[in-house]
Amino acid sequence: MSYNLQTTRQQKIARLIQKDLSDIFLHYARAIQGALISVSEVRVSPDLAVASVYLSIFVQSSGQQTSETIYHQIVEDTPKIRFELGNLERHQLRIIPELRFFLDETLNMMDRIDQLLGK
Repeated sequence: MSYNLQTTRQQKIARLIQKDLSDIFLHYARAIQGALISVSEVRVSPDLAVASVYLSIFVQSSGQQTSETIYHQIVEDTPKIRFELGNLERHQLRIIPELRFFLDETLNMMDRIDQLLGK
């Protein structure tokens, strides 16, 4: 049995933020060249003031940038990204939540497990 502690309103706002951030990161990744940024999950706090955004960052192995350097650049650009999100959602949300970014390491862990199992 799965217990989902988020309200319907939180879930709707999380989906909206995920969709709009995906569009923003599509343009962001084009500027980086050789990187793909995917918004894997968004969780919104009960008071709708904070959105925790989980990112999967894929980088071509031939480039000099790593997923960590791109992640740190995203964290530095958080105010600009929040401003762009505000422009997209200004008619749907009264207050744009504070954005907190986290690296989603799920795929990296799956690859590591596959390597350890010899697959």
